Amino acid sequence: MDFDLPADLVAYLAELDRFIAEQIEPLQRQDDNQRFFDHRREWARTDFERDGLPRPEWEALLREARRRADAAGHLRFALPAPYGGRDGSHLWMAVIREHLAAKGLGLHNDLQTEHSIVANHPVVLMLRDFGTQAQQQALIAAMLDERARVCFGLTEPNHGSDATHMETTAVRETVNGVPGWRINGEKMWTTGMHHATHCLVFARTGGAAGDPRGIGCFIVPARQPGVKVEEYLWTFNMPTDHPRVSFTQVWVSADTLLGPEDGGLAVAQHFVHENRIRQAASSLGAADYCVRESVAYARARKPFGEDLAKNQGIQFPLVELATQVEMLRLLIRKTAWQMDQCPKPEVEKRLSDKVSMCNYWANRLVCEAADRAMQVHGGIGYSRHKPFEHIYRHHRRYRITEGSEEIQMRKVAGHLFGYLGANKF
Repeated sequence: MDFDLPADLVAYLAELDRFIAEQIEPLQRQDDNQRFFDHRREWARTDFERDGLPRPEWEALLREARRRADAAGHLRFALPAPYGGRDGSHLWMAVIREHLAAKGLGLHNDLQTEHSIVANHPVVLMLRDFGTQAQQQALIAAMLDERARVCFGLTEPNHGSDATHMETTAVRETVNGVPGWRINGEKMWTTGMHHATHCLVFARTGGAAGDPRGIGCFIVPARQPGVKVEEYLWTFNMPTDHPRVSFTQVWVSADTLLGPEDGGLAVAQHFVHENRIRQAASSLGAADYCVRESVAYARARKPFGEDLAKNQGIQFPLVELATQVEMLRLLIRKTAWQMDQCPKPEVEKRLSDKVSMCNYWANRLVCEAADRAMQVHGGIGYSRHKPFEHIYRHHRRYRITEGSEEIQMRKVAGHLFGYLGANKF
């Protein structure tokens, strides 16, 4: 077996590094944009007088970084060539996301806002695989140049991990001779609704609570009558753009249905494995950053006239974390490579347990690494003059979102104990 990265992938990482050095880092330094990344970052990013939303100047800076990345041919890297991408593979994307996160905080890759110079674009792929020609023509190009912003309405106040018990409903109704649907319900954590043009709203169209079938996905205009942001949920990691949104007697035409009317869960889960393996890689990169920064600090710090690094109380916890980083890197890359070897429908059957292993362990590992980095750095590590508290606060959410670690462990258990097919271990 050859564990070396492909030479062209290594070359592309170097190309990304040059782009960051030439176009992104200068942008981060100009006009005191560094305030969004140093000890002032939470206050610089957050408009505390406007429901805790991101400040417009922060979002404008992110847009400019994405514009530059798109012009350089990086932003759409993972997308198919017809959409301006480079058909980036799962392995390449995992390695790229780890590489970018391992650089630490910066305009090149700010995962608090799901921002990166190499983007995901999951809704584009949902539209490609489930959308009508009219839906694709109306939205894909507009999303890619950010004239359209589409958010995601799946989770509800009373229903989180189990979306099959959602209470939001869609009932057929014809208005002025036009067939359509009447939607009623509420959604939670509808990230990006403050600037969205559309929201993918998942609603029960038939069947009973708990049925995986009978759920539809609707492309609802964000300013449609009856759509209302009820509140923005202030979180551990600010700023917040995660509102609770109500849909009261919202009527949409039949052509807003994305995919089959009873197959909305397939739309919702369409990108789940790709997203989880890439997010795992990002957490891995951030964990690696925390360990390397801690080692460097322990070598430089000299309490009582001796290197802090000489203490086994410092060494051993970092040894354990470094060992886990190395092992997890191999599992993530192997799993991503295996995803590239099989058709998309087979990923769920063959690899969903391995993807879950990568994701839940990476999210736990980065929190442990950030916590240890704070401890090694002492008081300055606890302060906002170091990035570790920010890394912890951001990545802590991934142990809940994108499939909580308990849900993902249950997935692994289903394969381990044979409840989801033959035992593969």
